[in-house]
Amino acid sequence: MQNTKHFHKDHSRADESPAYWSIFFIGFACLFVVVLLAKLVGVHWRELLPGAEDAKSMSQGVTAAVYTFMSHII
Repeated sequence: MQNTKHFHKDHSRADESPAYWSIFFIGFACLFVVVLLAKLVGVHWRELLPGAEDAKSMSQGVTAAVYTFMSHII
């Protein structure tokens, strides 16, 4: 086991990678549009998004829903 140098390299955390942030921003944009449409129609949008039940604002609710969504796919 002398040749194990490559196992000790510093790897970036998952929340620092470009893939993580691209998934976050795409998910945020899609869910934000859903929330805007729900508000225009008059639907209670907090019930539609998992994790957004206790959110105080629309952006907090969408962010919570995106993190819930991402925890299932990552």
